[in-house]
Amino acid sequence: MAEKAKVYFADFRSLTFHENQQQKLTRLLKAAGMDTIDFSGKFVAIKMHFGEPGNLAFLRPNWAKTVADFVKEQGGKPFLTDCNTLYVGGRKNALDHLDSAMLNGFGPATTGCQVLIGDGLKGTDETLVPVAGGEYVKEAKIGAAVMDADIFISLTHFKGHEATGFGGCLKNIGMGCGSRAGKMEQHSAGKPSVKEKYCIGCGTCTRWCAHGAAVVTNGKAAIDHDKCVGCGRCLGHCPKDAIIAASDESNDILNCKVAEYTKAVVNGRPCFHISLVCDVSPLCDCYGLNDAPIVPDVGMFASFDPIALDQACADAVMAQTPLPNSALTDEGHACAHHDHFHDMHPDTNWQIALEHGEKLGLGTREYELVKI
Repeated sequence: MAEKAKVYFADFRSLTFHENQQQKLTRLLKAAGMDTIDFSGKFVAIKMHFGEPGNLAFLRPNWAKTVADFVKEQGGKPFLTDCNTLYVGGRKNALDHLDSAMLNGFGPATTGCQVLIGDGLKGTDETLVPVAGGEYVKEAKIGAAVMDADIFISLTHFKGHEATGFGGCLKNIGMGCGSRAGKMEQHSAGKPSVKEKYCIGCGTCTRWCAHGAAVVTNGKAAIDHDKCVGCGRCLGHCPKDAIIAASDESNDILNCKVAEYTKAVVNGRPCFHISLVCDVSPLCDCYGLNDAPIVPDVGMFASFDPIALDQACADAVMAQTPLPNSALTDEGHACAHHDHFHDMHPDTNWQIALEHGEKLGLGTREYELVKI
């Protein structure tokens, strides 16, 4: 029988030890062994979500500062990072993304380190990373700055998600670290297409397409899917956001691809993972809004094992009684509540990602919860 992974846990209570929550997180990181990593002189990527403007459920910069300070105390050189979004919003390119991050409070003055957008100005700065054992993805398209880091730390806001069931550690890493083309590969079973009403026929897509798939005829672009290889360059460079990806992949396969992208990111270098189960909104932080939490705040979790971490967080949420006046207790979601995420999003199965990740060797679903 495989050895259980250790997942370390601390609640959000502060009075018992007369310490604030940031100090408690530092104590958790030490207990979990994050300081056993050799950070000396190393570049350290801290992957998190900066929040879509209008959303208030994202992790506050204070948490990022705690992790960054811990890394610096060990001699490391931390930076906060995320990659640009596939959809059109406040984080679709590096400039808008940095503006959104600053609007939500992320910057050197508040976090003690710099913010770098992992896949560059237009979401096209990527590294092709082989996926060992990948069934759906052979080469993941990962933001170049993410792969340039010597050490990788994930700092995750654990919450619901409309396509994967919940947004946890794997989602933060796998989908979050994909370039725009990488996100398209995970979401889409097909190729991008052109929304003609937005197209101005500028020809930018034709100049960036290396395969002759993008052509402009009568002032409108079109993409030949027989020639298209799905690289996403046209999507990243279109000045009018007229090129869109087909979000037509099944949720189960999407979950598998998220696990495979996670494997590409973490394979072969020191990694550590942190998840905060608070403000558990029913939808991801990519929305420009957030609904009331569906369960009470639970606490902080940390582990070297991303699979065990997600499993432990999911189990902790399942153990909570749904909050009144939340989406989970609305008419239509008033189910038996054996699985809060499935009740919230019946077309999803969050266990698929963990099962597939376990098969890939990312970790184990068997864990020992160590409370501090």
